Amino acid sequence: MAVLLDGDESEPPDRFPAGPLYVPVRPGPNGYGYMVRLFRSPLGVRTTVGFTCERRLTATLGPGQRWIRLAEPALRAMTAPLGITTVTVDPLFAAPPPALAPVPAPVPAPAPTPAPAPAPVTTPASASTVALLTT
Repeated sequence: MAVLLDGDESEPPDRFPAGPLYVPVRPGPNGYGYMVRLFRSPLGVRTTVGFTCERRLTATLGPGQRWIRLAEPALRAMTAPLGITTVTVDPLFAAPPPALAPVPAPVPAPAPTPAPAPAPVTTPASASTVALLTT
């Protein structure tokens, strides 16, 4: 898109529709069909995203991302009823996919301290016991 700047212009020039875009999609409800994925801009505004080539889509969203080809006007028409008026083409910055945080090793419970051994029970020996032991 060529941008012509005029010193007296305070508004940007009209946008020209982008050609067919590679639009990320996700499976629809109950696994039937596909739905256009919606994103948020860094300021939190809901937006749709389209890429001018499959290589850029894969570099940004990963090789497992499903996509369909849509013209920009068709993409806008699909998302306008949802109040989404922004289409971001070839976003330059994307957050990396969240990495799984390492699961901390469980902290072993302190081993229970063994109870002190009971003191041996001493009973006075009777005379007959002593006699049996010594004979």
